[in-house]
Amino acid sequence: MSNFFYDFFMNKRTVLHSLCLVAFIGLFSACKSGLKPLASEYIKAEPQPLEYVAGKVPVTINATFPANWFNKKATLVARPVLRYDGGEAWGTSYTYQGEKVTGNGQVIPYKTGAPVTLTSSFNYVPEMAKSELYLTFNAKIGNKSIALPDIKIGDGVLATGALFDASSETPTIAPDKFQRIIKEAYNADIKFLIQRAELRSSELKKAEISDWKDVVVSADQTPNQKVDVEISAYASPDGAFDLNDKLANQRETNTNKYLKKELKKDKINIPVSAHYTAEDWEGFKDLVEKSNIQDKNLILSVLSMYKDSEQREREIRNISSVFSVLADEILPQLRRSRLTANVEIIGKSDAEIRSITASNPQKLTVEELLYAATLVKSNVEKQAIYKKVAEIYPADFRAYNNLGVIDYTNGKIDAAETNFKKALSLSSSAPETNLNLGLVALTKGDEATAQQYIGKAADAEGLGSALGILALSNGNYRQAASSFTTPTNNSALAQLLSKDYSKAQSTLDAVANPDGTTSYLKAIVASRTNNLGSVISNLKQAVKLDPSLAQKASKDLEFVKYFTNSEFLNIIK
Repeated sequence: MSNFFYDFFMNKRTVLHSLCLVAFIGLFSACKSGLKPLASEYIKAEPQPLEYVAGKVPVTINATFPANWFNKKATLVARPVLRYDGGEAWGTSYTYQGEKVTGNGQVIPYKTGAPVTLTSSFNYVPEMAKSELYLTFNAKIGNKSIALPDIKIGDGVLATGALFDASSETPTIAPDKFQRIIKEAYNADIKFLIQRAELRSSELKKAEISDWKDVVVSADQTPNQKVDVEISAYASPDGAFDLNDKLANQRETNTNKYLKKELKKDKINIPVSAHYTAEDWEGFKDLVEKSNIQDKNLILSVLSMYKDSEQREREIRNISSVFSVLADEILPQLRRSRLTANVEIIGKSDAEIRSITASNPQKLTVEELLYAATLVKSNVEKQAIYKKVAEIYPADFRAYNNLGVIDYTNGKIDAAETNFKKALSLSSSAPETNLNLGLVALTKGDEATAQQYIGKAADAEGLGSALGILALSNGNYRQAASSFTTPTNNSALAQLLSKDYSKAQSTLDAVANPDGTTSYLKAIVASRTNNLGSVISNLKQAVKLDPSLAQKASKDLEFVKYFTNSEFLNIIK
């Protein structure tokens, strides 16, 4: 019995020993077959440092699984994460698997290994300026989880592209159409019979002539109007040139005598000028173009082909099918003297407009009242005038558009948007208002809506700046640089990001009202061009104008090479 138990226990010990040996060999084989921590030399993230682009922080990670590393039964999920103070942002997950795994991941051969590429994009927040990029792993061999450490592959985000500021752009005023002097011309024709120059009573008694005289008398008697008269006498372009020249000359003379007599009778002393045209080919062409005459295109082609008057007339007479129509309908209208009254209406002076705006704005036209806003300097005064325009002329979109401009300039973006939308309800095609609503959308980060509005703003003043801001927000820096037409912080930023540092510097020097951001951008240009003195002087000015820029500079990778510089540290402390 004792021998039996001895043999049993000895055999059991041998079996356990064998099982342990097998387990040890298996564990050794698993370690040997891969999924050890990857060395950082096998992983590279680009760009270095990461950069802000159009509200995102994109990254491309190129990694290599070395030969004899990826276990044939392993599954590995790799995912980048950007960690910063107060949070973290996760990128896209990528799944890889060994040769004996059934799944949808990318297969990595055990013997040769393989290179892989992971692309991700993080939604930007300002805290990412000081951050760390890691590649994380979730690995299994069969059903067993394998712990692999995160690998750090990047430091910080260069966020210069996020410095664009749509709210700093100047929205567009809908302008007035006020004219100090309005010029108007009033015409009347005295017709003549063929080859005659006598003034006929029937022509002189026409209502057209009577009404024209009334215009001249009224303009002469109105204090804020001036008038002069021009006589243009013509002969039709048929017949010999010498005869037509004589006829036109005589028609001018007779008309001039008649008009001076009439003006004298009405005690009107105004300038009168007179001239004549022997053959009125321009008038002939104009009447033919407006007519429905058969073969009119043929007639017009003759006029373009021949410059000689006699040659023209011969060719036109050869078009026998239409010449009789020309003789009846066109040529009689060219035998005339045209009377032109040039009237100038002289508007109110600036002093008068200022006075009436203050005392009784209802007496001003909408154009005069809108113009009054250009005569004052402060936004408070302008706003008061635009409110009067909205009150007196509530259907005019310009009042609300311009009130929105004042709100926008004062940083009241929501109030501005309300006024702009009211303006748009009164005039949906107004380019200025569409442009301004595009700027509002850009301040709120809504590029799609901004694109829709700005697309309806053709020919609006300031369109180049709006297009520049839109391109900046989309990361199209070269397009942005070519769109701006005014030196601003934003236009300089576009040039800086396009690496045109000389032009960026010139633009910043030309900014009309430089602020802390202007100096901060100058410091970045200086840093990129290795000008330490300019970095320090401009950062000092930037922090003086905007103390919050000290903390920004302390984390800004644009200045990373100066983080240990004593002068730099004194500025940001």
